[in-house]
Amino acid sequence: MSPAERRAGLSLAAIFALRMLGLFLILPVFAVHAHGMPGGDNTALVGMAIGAYGLTQAFLQIPFGAASDRFGRKPVIVVGLLLFVIGSVVAAMAQDVQTVVVGRVLQGAGAISAAVTALAADLTRDQHRTKVMAMIGSSIGLVFAVSMVAAPLLYALIGMSGLFWLTAALAVAAIFTILFIVPAAPPVPRAVGRFGEVLANGQLMRLNFGVFALHLMQTAMWVLVPAGLVAAGLPIAEHWKVYLPAVLLSFVVMVPAIIVAEKRGKMKQVFNAAIGLLLLVQIGLYVEGSAGLWPLAILLTLFFVAFNVLEATQPSWISKIAPAHAKGTALGVYNTLQSAGLFLGGALGGWLAQHVGPGAVSLLGCGLAVAWLILASGMAPPPARRAAAA
Repeated sequence: MSPAERRAGLSLAAIFALRMLGLFLILPVFAVHAHGMPGGDNTALVGMAIGAYGLTQAFLQIPFGAASDRFGRKPVIVVGLLLFVIGSVVAAMAQDVQTVVVGRVLQGAGAISAAVTALAADLTRDQHRTKVMAMIGSSIGLVFAVSMVAAPLLYALIGMSGLFWLTAALAVAAIFTILFIVPAAPPVPRAVGRFGEVLANGQLMRLNFGVFALHLMQTAMWVLVPAGLVAAGLPIAEHWKVYLPAVLLSFVVMVPAIIVAEKRGKMKQVFNAAIGLLLLVQIGLYVEGSAGLWPLAILLTLFFVAFNVLEATQPSWISKIAPAHAKGTALGVYNTLQSAGLFLGGALGGWLAQHVGPGAVSLLGCGLAVAWLILASGMAPPPARRAAAA
C-alpha cells in the first residue's frame, strides 16, 4: 500500500475503534450496575439499554450511506459522531435505566459505519481494498476485546457515569481524526447501487445473515456473562482477570488463522471453523455456563477467538464479492444487519432471560450458529487475491 492508503486505513480503523469502544465499554458492567438504578430490576429493560443503540443504527445506516454519496463522506461522518457525543452525555447524566436507553438510542443515531467503509473504498485502490477492510474489521474485534478487559477496571475508578463521559471524549477524538488526519477523498463519480441486486445476491445475503447472528449472540451473551462471573465468586472489579488472558490467547490464535485464510486461500475453511467454534461456545454456555469460574473463562476465550476471526474476515469477504458499482449499497445493507443484531441481542436476550430463563439465551445462540453454519457451508470461496499490479 502507498503511504496515503496506509494512513487512510489506520485512521479510519481508529475512528471505528474509538466509536465502538465507547459502545462496547458498558457491556461487561452495565447489567450488574443497573441493579442499583430505578428500573434495574427489569432484565428486559436492562437488555434494551445494552442493545438499544443497534436499533437506530439499523434504521439509519442506509440513509447515512446515501447522504454521504450526496453531501460527502466527511461531513456526514462528523454529524454522526456529534449525535454520538450527545447520546453519551445523556447517558452519563441518567438517573434511571429508561434515560440510559434514550442515551443509547441517540448514540446509535450516529450510524456512520457505511459512510466510513465507503470512504475507505474511495481512498484505496482495488488491489489493496481487502487489506483496509480487514484492518477496519479487525479494529472492531480488537476494541471489543479491549473493552472486556478495561471496562471493569475503569468502572471501579470512574463509575458508570464516568464511562459514558469517556465515550463522549472518544467520539470527540474521532471527530478530530476525521477532520485532520484522514486524507481527503478524491472526487470520483459514484453510481447508485441497486438494492434489488444486493438483496438477490445469495452470497452477500449469507454474509449479511452471519454478521446479524454474530452480533446478536455477542450482545445477548453480555446480558448474562457479568452476572455469571459475579455468581462464580469474582467481583466485577476483578473481571479483567478473566477477560485479559482470554483476549491475549484469542489474538495468539487469530493472527495465524487470518494468515492462513488470506495468504493460503483457506478463507472458507477458517470461516466455517470459527462458526463451528461459536456453536460449541453456545452449547457450552447452556451446559456448563453456571458450573463455575473456570468453565466460563474457557468458554469466553473460545468465544473471543471465533469473534475476532469472523470480525476480520467478513468485511474482507464482502469487499471481494460485492459488485463494483454497488459496494456502497452492499456495505449499507451489511452494516444495517449488523446493527439489527446488536439491538436484538440485547433486547431479545434480556426478554428471554426475564421470561424464559438464562438457558434460553444460549439455546437462541445455538440455533443461530447452526443456521449460519449451514448457510456458510454452501457458499463459494471468495475470489483469490489479485497481484498488486492488477
